[in-house]
Amino acid sequence: MSSRILVIEDQDDNRRIVRDLLANAGYEVIEAASGDSGVAMAESEHPDLILMDIQLPGIDGYEATRRIKKNPVLQRIPIIAVTSYALSGDDAKALEAGCDAYLSKPVSPRRLLAKVQEFLP
Repeated sequence: MSSRILVIEDQDDNRRIVRDLLANAGYEVIEAASGDSGVAMAESEHPDLILMDIQLPGIDGYEATRRIKKNPVLQRIPIIAVTSYALSGDDAKALEAGCDAYLSKPVSPRRLLAKVQEFLP
């Protein structure tokens, strides 16, 4: 059974690119287009890993991460922030919110897969 990755990203094109990349690498991909729906999807689907955009409609990725990590059933799910927020300190802010890793956009497909593989066998 392949690992399931929840992609929380509001941009359709970005979701499609990540979905295609991960599916071609053998992962099952589920998607959410907002922070609120991402939290709900994490609660209902229990993915093996979450790729979290930060700038999202509704609640942002920081708050979505905090809510997921506060849930005892979900807190062990690794969350990788994948965001265009790339100013000095943004990585620390994502890690403080509970993200386990941080990648700034644009991210190369090879780098994204390598980071995913750090967390999933």
